[in-house]
Amino acid sequence: MEEALAGVSFKEQVTIRFKSYELAPDAPKEASESIHEMLAKKYGMSVEQAKATNASIAEQAKEAGLTFNFEQMKPVNTLDAHRLAKFAAEKGKGAEITEQLLKAYFTDSLILSDAQVLANIAAAVGLDEKEALSFLQGSRLTEDVRADEAEARQLGVQGVPFFVLNNKYAVSGAQPVDVFKSALQQVWEEENGKPVLKDLSEEASNGAACTDESCEVSDK
Repeated sequence: MEEALAGVSFKEQVTIRFKSYELAPDAPKEASESIHEMLAKKYGMSVEQAKATNASIAEQAKEAGLTFNFEQMKPVNTLDAHRLAKFAAEKGKGAEITEQLLKAYFTDSLILSDAQVLANIAAAVGLDEKEALSFLQGSRLTEDVRADEAEARQLGVQGVPFFVLNNKYAVSGAQPVDVFKSALQQVWEEENGKPVLKDLSEEASNGAACTDESCEVSDK
């Protein structure tokens, strides 16, 4: 999506809002198994099959300039991370902290259920660490996370990534850049395109016509 946006002329008119969606809302706060074991159990495959799938995803990520360290990932409950993203969005740092949370999980193998880890991430994007830690010790914005997830269920979302454009179109999964660019262009033209009139006259050149300088009237 970011690459597609970089290639359209109306990039500055596009607003991106990140929504919450937990793939494993029942995950424990402490990792008790590897990401391979967790996925194997969830999707009914062998651990070796899960490793092969993750290796393929890691290779795709590498091609996009990303580093996914599946061997060290800590699959834990992410409710507080989603709450923190909402908290940061209130302060105009939603996009920044979402990027850092993704990097913390996929690349740095940090424990996203740990309040201090999350507070450190908040500080890294310019938020007050103590304020973030105090927020994390409560439950505020939990309902906002649940509201996003309820909306996702209504839309039929069953996985991520999932993009909704102007509540009219959806793009699911890791699609090629051209798919995103085409979707963006279509929405932009529908929302901002100017109507082009089609001349339905039988013989436009022989009909009555006036210009800035003269008028001609045909008797045909």
